[in-house]
Amino acid sequence: MIDVEETTLIARIQAIAAKTRSSYGSRRMTRALQEEGFQVGRYKVRRLMKDAGVVVKRRNTRKPQTTDSRHDYGVAPNVLDRQFDVNEPNVAWAGDLTYVWTQEGWLYLAVLLDLYARKVVGWSLGSRMDVGLVKGALEMAIGRRNPEPGLIHHTDRGSQYACHAYRDMLSQHGMVCSMSGKGECLDNGVPRTP
Repeated sequence: MIDVEETTLIARIQAIAAKTRSSYGSRRMTRALQEEGFQVGRYKVRRLMKDAGVVVKRRNTRKPQTTDSRHDYGVAPNVLDRQFDVNEPNVAWAGDLTYVWTQEGWLYLAVLLDLYARKVVGWSLGSRMDVGLVKGALEMAIGRRNPEPGLIHHTDRGSQYACHAYRDMLSQHGMVCSMSGKGECLDNGVPRTP
């Protein structure tokens, strides 16, 4: 004998799962059904989800790694040498990569900071952590600031910053490439202003 109530619930569970890209477990699914007016408990919903073949799809939420310093590119000396306090704009910029969790998954953010005012002068956001990402941030900074030759451009030893395409771009604009020492995270840790 067909249970009309359970058949209706299974149809709603499948619809909710499709709408939420199978991200609801039994607790959230129960809440969603109760908000639609169904008098149902979590254990019944869990059983019906199993009967309906609805399984929660886990997203890859493992935090990505942003620095790959094991590469064959040369590294620049640490010209900045932790001298993070500068007296005027466009003397020294510091760049770094981070990641941001979004509805689409992890996105990477490249940022260039002018050390004078601790102001972001260039940034780029993308789904790939490649040289295009960091070049985008540098292009924005150059377009906004048009710095004179001699500006110190300081980053970690990551492959995106050490590769020929990026270093050539720095040279074309007369920037002095500076990279943190091996295993020295404080070389790239710009302190906050008081």
